[in-house]
Amino acid sequence: MEAKSYQVYVIQNESGRRYIGLSENVERRLCDHNEGKSNYTSKYRPWRLIWTSHQLSLTDARKLENLLKRQKGGAGLSPLLEKHRGS
Repeated sequence: MEAKSYQVYVIQNESGRRYIGLSENVERRLCDHNEGKSNYTSKYRPWRLIWTSHQLSLTDARKLENLLKRQKGGAGLSPLLEKHRGS
């Protein structure tokens, strides 16, 4: 049985608000955000994908997601996004 892989992603709306999440299928998850299926992001639509990581195990994806969220969108976020950018 093949292990599932996940990607961490960052989406942004027109006012610059960002949301960081993880998913097995980032494109489908972006559609969910834009269709209002997420309580938090439904108020701030529309969203566009601005960054994705490479494929990760669930454990590693959660670690990266938490690392990015701890940056609170500050100056430390950009270097981390560049370091962990997917191909």
